[in-house]
Amino acid sequence: MSKVTVVGAGNVGATAANVLAVKNVASEVVLIDIKEGVAEGKAMDIMQTAQSIGFDTVVKGVTNKYEETAGSDVVVITSGIPRKPGMTREELLGVNAGIVKSVCEQALKYSPNTIFVVVSNPMDAMAYLTLKATGVAKNRVIGMGGMLDSSRFKYFLSQKLGCNARDVDGFVIGGHGDKTMIPMTRFATYKGIPVTECISEAELEEVAAQTMVGGATLTGLLGTSAWMAPGASIAFLVDSIINDQKKMIPCSVYLEGEYGFKDVNIGVPCIIGKNGVEKIVELKLNEKEQALFKASYEATAATTATLHEINAI
Repeated sequence: MSKVTVVGAGNVGATAANVLAVKNVASEVVLIDIKEGVAEGKAMDIMQTAQSIGFDTVVKGVTNKYEETAGSDVVVITSGIPRKPGMTREELLGVNAGIVKSVCEQALKYSPNTIFVVVSNPMDAMAYLTLKATGVAKNRVIGMGGMLDSSRFKYFLSQKLGCNARDVDGFVIGGHGDKTMIPMTRFATYKGIPVTECISEAELEEVAAQTMVGGATLTGLLGTSAWMAPGASIAFLVDSIINDQKKMIPCSVYLEGEYGFKDVNIGVPCIIGKNGVEKIVELKLNEKEQALFKASYEATAATTATLHEINAI
């Protein structure tokens, strides 16, 4: 029996719960929200698709009753206010810090051995906050940003190549921000062939630029943060944990000297399994990539430092 709690029944949380159910990732998914009836209604709506889609997962919705989340293997934190057009992820820091800290403390009370998957923005800072506020081992706090950014990177690559997105492989490292993420174009492939052999350097730079503003582009189109790809990315990551798949996924994790940096949560490739972060994969970055990663680290660390300034930790 496996159990996943998704905190926040907004668009992202509800989509994550739906994908987790449809893919039968866990035996039980608990959707929890502070607004009366929202989680219950969305859970019921999901469950009413079980017969037509064909899944066995039980999805349960509750209002602010953390005792119902007891024994969760994974707790996903999506709660907080979403971005509006023109708003940066960093502008959400003050409001969302208080929400995330309260959520992770309540969740840990009933699930002391859980693994946290942090989605709330600014995600790297919120993952750092979760780690420091709970005091759990660093392998048990995973920021879900790199998986989403990598999905967007692969989408834009496939559009440029004119191919099926599933035939493309690629990933993004660095901070989960419009100016801090680093699409790793040098490592991207199309059915095993380096994409550098398929499209020009100028086209690759265009793809990288599209990826970096991928979230902002959708926010501008939708009037709020996207939810389909984030929800699916959450489910993909949780699946690797619950079913011990040991997939290599870019995640925001706490560094203690890896890549030459420490005391920050930032996106790097990780092996994800039943113990959460089972290994941080250190890439051999070239000079340009090292410079980009250093700049990303400095920006991410500066945002994280604000948590101390506002006494969030």
